[in-house]
Amino acid sequence: MRVRQIALVARDRDAVVDQLCHVLGIEVAFEDPGIDVFGLHNAVMPVGETFLEVVSPVRDGTTAGRHLERQGGDSGYMVIVQTSDLDRDRERVQKLGVRVVWEHAETHTSTIHLHPRDVGGAILSLDHSDPWETWDWAGPDWESAVRTDAVRAIAGVDLRAQDPAAMATRWSEVLATEASPGADGRVALSFEESGIRFEAGEPEGVCGIDLVATDPDGVRERARSRGLAVDAHGAVAICGTRFRLVDAWDPAAR
Repeated sequence: MRVRQIALVARDRDAVVDQLCHVLGIEVAFEDPGIDVFGLHNAVMPVGETFLEVVSPVRDGTTAGRHLERQGGDSGYMVIVQTSDLDRDRERVQKLGVRVVWEHAETHTSTIHLHPRDVGGAILSLDHSDPWETWDWAGPDWESAVRTDAVRAIAGVDLRAQDPAAMATRWSEVLATEASPGADGRVALSFEESGIRFEAGEPEGVCGIDLVATDPDGVRERARSRGLAVDAHGAVAICGTRFRLVDAWDPAAR
């Protein structure tokens, strides 16, 4: 398994996309007309062979719109994990009583979205691509939009929870991946070159993303030039989400 894509939700898609592209030195590869079924529009940006997505509601009564209200503004929204055997994963989540709220297949990529109330913290999507390197959700020509001068991969994601250990246990069951202790009371799941950490706090949801950085100082400089917060550890705040600039996935990172 591998964390392949993280979705953020924003009231103003274009403003957040502009911040991400300017600060992280990335480009939009695709705007998916198919997500109109959810009452959304989006933009997908490759970070090496992984992806950031920004979604925004275009009508009332959407799941994403309700998420914005619960979070009190822009935030992380969805974790997409690539798997090598979606049929096996589907059988496992059904045995665990996890509801599949949406499923779809494109030419090379198939997906199941799991009910966040049955998993906790965020919408979790399990996706399979054949061949592994393809990714239909980013459009047919996403490789031409790859820019890695500043960042080159998503290494991890942080989920905030009232009870991090309990949420980690549930995600561990769903993803068939053993949980391990992290720093400062956190719990982590580790996959191929990536992982998920769980930390205490409210409201529950995606609160941070680790990016493997090739030019972390440049990212921070551009963030400050846009008036974006850079914390004492050098993490940049965009779309209500902490972007930590790292060398690689580290389950014990603070």
